Amino acid sequence: MINNFWQTKNVFVTGGSGLIGSWLTQELVNRGANVICLIRDEVNSSNFKSLNLNKKVTLVKGEIENFDLILRTINEYEIDTIFHLAAQTIVTTANRSPRSTFETNIKGTWNILEAARQLNTKRTIIASSDKAYGTHEKLPYVEDAKLSGLHPYDVSKSCTDLLAQSYHKTYNLPVAITRCGNIFGGGDLNFSRIIPGTMRSLLNDEPPVIRSDGEFLRDYFYVKDAVNAYLLLAEKLCEPEVVGQAFNFGREEPISVLDLANMIIELSESTHKSVILNEAKNEIRIQYLSCEKARKILNWKPQYTLKQSLAETYEWYKKYFSEEPK
Repeated sequence: MINNFWQTKNVFVTGGSGLIGSWLTQELVNRGANVICLIRDEVNSSNFKSLNLNKKVTLVKGEIENFDLILRTINEYEIDTIFHLAAQTIVTTANRSPRSTFETNIKGTWNILEAARQLNTKRTIIASSDKAYGTHEKLPYVEDAKLSGLHPYDVSKSCTDLLAQSYHKTYNLPVAITRCGNIFGGGDLNFSRIIPGTMRSLLNDEPPVIRSDGEFLRDYFYVKDAVNAYLLLAEKLCEPEVVGQAFNFGREEPISVLDLANMIIELSESTHKSVILNEAKNEIRIQYLSCEKARKILNWKPQYTLKQSLAETYEWYKKYFSEEPK
């Protein structure tokens, strides 16, 4: 059955050139939406450019911290739906530069929410994170767990999440919140992350490097599954059990960093072994999600196994590095 929900809808995607943003934008274009993307920097090697999305969407150049720009964009393009993905997403960068992280992630979110409130936007999806929960002894995390981030990135996402809830409770803004596990996939050029970093090392015939002790436990979530989750959530936002709610999305199959690296080494058919630095600081050791709420209310489940998604991602990086200018 063909889904015509997005046909001709005006959709605003912040952070459109990022990992989730580029794949989400492509899928929206494929489904017939008129997509307007907020872009801060044009990166020639980005997935956004490689998919030729710069020629398929309307680009708005600027920063999420600029409220007047956000308000003008939503107003002039008569935006129906907002996907707010723009954020500083690297934990180590946040630890080095907390002020800029708070400016982007917190102020940027209230700019989106306030503009949506003033202009009566039909639906807004806000990207929070599993990091918004902070550290809890009870695992897996469920949606009614306390949001208690302690470190800069985690705090910024706790605030993002609470701001969205506040705008719904106070102004009845039609908003929903995603809390995803560690998203990965082709197009992620942040090589400090374990999956792209490991794949780059192996493709360069080098041993992968693990910053932590290798025992950190996470739920790794394929970007194509994340895109489907975002779209489904937006489509169901008019339903009373969905509006104003937060939903966890992940595979519910936590795996250690070392085991993940070993899976990638195996699929690459490399003989290298990981180098463990044990230098990670101010990061949560064990974190994974329950997605029971999304299964029950949204009838959602991931479509890809971890092995399938890692294999697809590895092929993306193999192609990327083979085409990269020497």
